Amino acid sequence: MAGEVLLLKTLLIIGEVNLPPQGELLSRRMFFMVYVLSVNGKPLMPTNNAKARILLKQKKAKVITVRPFTIQLLYETTTYTQSIILGIDSGYLNIGFSAVTEKKELISGEVKLLQGMKERLYERSMYRKIRRQRLRYRKPRWSNRIKSKKQGWLAPSIQHKLDSHIRFIDSIYKILPVTKTIVEIANFDIQKIKNPDINGAEYQQGDMLGFWNIREYVLYRGGHKCQNPNCKNKDKNPILEVHHLNYRSNGATERPEDLITLCTKCHTSPNHKGFLKDWKPKLKNFKDATFMSIVRWYLVNILKEKYNNVSFTYGYITKNHRINNKIEKSHYNDAFCIAKGINQIRIKPVKIEQVRRNNRSLEKFYDAKYIDKRTSEKVSAGDLNCGRRTRNKNKNGERLKNFRGQKVSDGQRRIRAGKYFYQPNDLVRYEGKIFTVRGTQNGGKYIALKEIKKVPKVELLTPYKFNKGFVYGLC
Repeated sequence: MAGEVLLLKTLLIIGEVNLPPQGELLSRRMFFMVYVLSVNGKPLMPTNNAKARILLKQKKAKVITVRPFTIQLLYETTTYTQSIILGIDSGYLNIGFSAVTEKKELISGEVKLLQGMKERLYERSMYRKIRRQRLRYRKPRWSNRIKSKKQGWLAPSIQHKLDSHIRFIDSIYKILPVTKTIVEIANFDIQKIKNPDINGAEYQQGDMLGFWNIREYVLYRGGHKCQNPNCKNKDKNPILEVHHLNYRSNGATERPEDLITLCTKCHTSPNHKGFLKDWKPKLKNFKDATFMSIVRWYLVNILKEKYNNVSFTYGYITKNHRINNKIEKSHYNDAFCIAKGINQIRIKPVKIEQVRRNNRSLEKFYDAKYIDKRTSEKVSAGDLNCGRRTRNKNKNGERLKNFRGQKVSDGQRRIRAGKYFYQPNDLVRYEGKIFTVRGTQNGGKYIALKEIKKVPKVELLTPYKFNKGFVYGLC
């Protein structure tokens, strides 16, 4: 918390190109680094804030970026650099990074990658199909897909993750003269984790051997009966459905372990908060390992084409190095071990979040809120539904609508006229201080800020930093 307060104080005065005293940083155990570019824009060895303050005061340098704090020299100087090793702990959700010399660590932290790309692409595809169906005639396009034309094609969601890795590593090369890069590629047998004794043809004989598809196997496993212990369906031949135990957005997959057999009356959203929540133990998600199995050589080969001296390592080597040197487990500590760091002076790690650059959705729906008479808690209207799923009234479920109590808020359908100048998480200057944008109100005329309750007019604000892409913070 003290480090965050100090950084906020630094940002408040950064516009006047002032930096906090070195003694104040050391007293708070925060190692601050200023990155330096030459006149030609080439990265040099970083310096401390005391030297940077002198250079800025004497007009011998100018500020390029605030996070990470980078200056560019305005005079010719030598281009001597030391050997810098960059360690990258690549992954599906996070990227750990650390750059070290023989004596100290120059930059460290972890990147939280943008999630939900697959869902957004699916939603876009759905809207496009509906729009194209309204056309009277459209030329057939069944034989011009990129997948059949281009070798090395990747799914768009995976391609986005790969591009994010490359873009972030490029941003490190822009501020540090890296001489060597080591990337950890997760390479292990997913099926062997589930069954250590698996061998030979057993790889082709999984749980679904002898069944047509996943649905048939799940129905057979459940005995063709609804798995809800409190099922109130009295039909002699109830209609059975295969239901996900968890939401797709929370990591649910099409694996049989993530599916359950339910009847139409029990296949409802409120059951996610009921017996389905603890119906089975939480399963390990293999998205990270699968992603690295697909893109590991793409990542290494692209980096080798762009930079010199790029190599790779494996997770068990990193783990062995971390345990032998008694280093705590984290993404940035793993990257430190990948770069062969041992006794170097460590730097304060930074937390970077990948933020969506633009949200083109013009309409959003917010469900109404009611007080549940049974629990006296606030719930959405969808959780207390009428129970009807088909035209046949005999197939109706329990009418939960009767338990709606006092209405807390109405449902809202908000339509945005266009893209506003300020977006969430942007930094703005208001009354001489820096604030974070929470959102817009009244058609973009007012801006809601996170730090204060007051909602100022947009004319009273000046832009300070548009936080898009990789946004720096503190761990």
